[in-house]
Amino acid sequence: MIKTPQHIVLETKNLSIGYISKKASTCVADSINVILEKGQLVGLVGANGIGKSTLLRTLTNVQKPLSGEIYINSKSVLDYQPIDLAKQLSLVLTEQIASKNLSVFELVALGRQPYTNWMGTLTQEDIDITNKALGQTNIEALKTKKCFELSDGQLQKVMIARALAQDTDLIILDEPTTHLDMYHKAYILKLLQKLSKETGKTILFSSHEIDLVIQLCDNIIVMSENDVISGPPCQLISKGTFNNLFPKDLISFDENTGTFRVKK
Repeated sequence: MIKTPQHIVLETKNLSIGYISKKASTCVADSINVILEKGQLVGLVGANGIGKSTLLRTLTNVQKPLSGEIYINSKSVLDYQPIDLAKQLSLVLTEQIASKNLSVFELVALGRQPYTNWMGTLTQEDIDITNKALGQTNIEALKTKKCFELSDGQLQKVMIARALAQDTDLIILDEPTTHLDMYHKAYILKLLQKLSKETGKTILFSSHEIDLVIQLCDNIIVMSENDVISGPPCQLISKGTFNNLFPKDLISFDENTGTFRVKK
């Protein structure tokens, strides 16, 4: 069967990422060539300190690349004005929100900021889109609660709802399952999978839950010390990509089950 080409939402070409100081530049990873298609759920994995957050910051134009190109909907991110980029890309970070005294509805409605006037006045369309995002994340019952009343899992769903309310083709999340127990880690990633299929939005997230990423994602970007590889989970497993992701003295990857095991 011939696969129908999908619209490319995000593409990098020979991207190099890292840090620039007054004295020198430090390259974290280079020759990054990835393509994210419409409606895909894509996981970004790698060892601690390998550069996952640096890559996400670069893709979202928070941090400038050392070299190479990043395109969102066939346009360089460098050519977008900030307000226009906010209509293409929404970002969910792990940092604490500035004010937990907001209600859930008020926080989710902040996703409409790229579309409102300078006073932030919500139109009926903005209100409808905000309510739709609450429904898509199953948090209608929390609508009037203050954010400081929420659990970590509930707050993460609120942040995802805010990204949905922003109504962008691309949603990027930095470790959305941090601080959650195993059940809620699986719940959040299943929710992202559901949203990518139902809304057609492309969702990219970084995670340490590699077993769950393998089970749920359409594509995976794997960062290692040597290179950055992307592809469908089954393809990466057959290539042995996960076998060398971590030192082999303590854990090993079981290709039959697609999971990591602690050596006895």
